[in-house]
Amino acid sequence: MSIAVNLRYKGENGAAKKFAEEMISSGTVQKIREEAGNLRYEYYTSFDDPETVLLIDSWENQEAIDVHHASPMMAKIAELREKYDLHMTVERFISDALPEQDQSFIRK
Repeated sequence: MSIAVNLRYKGENGAAKKFAEEMISSGTVQKIREEAGNLRYEYYTSFDDPETVLLIDSWENQEAIDVHHASPMMAKIAELREKYDLHMTVERFISDALPEQDQSFIRK
């Protein structure tokens, strides 16, 4: 079982994209990807709303998320969220095996 968290960052005048770019250029994203238990940390832009950036953040378990939340990187992330005046929505998902009947819909 893994846990995926979708965070949608919304700002104005390209702020969400600038935030993601600074997260990457500052090395913060790479440090998070190197944390024990991190499975995925990727930003995506929306075709429907150019002022929204989606972060898909996936972890092996809740303990890995808790360690991440206690890390110094959270202060950097909070600082950048403030800098770019971003607002967020969050969805959380627990992984499940893909049912056999759905396998035929996946092109590999």
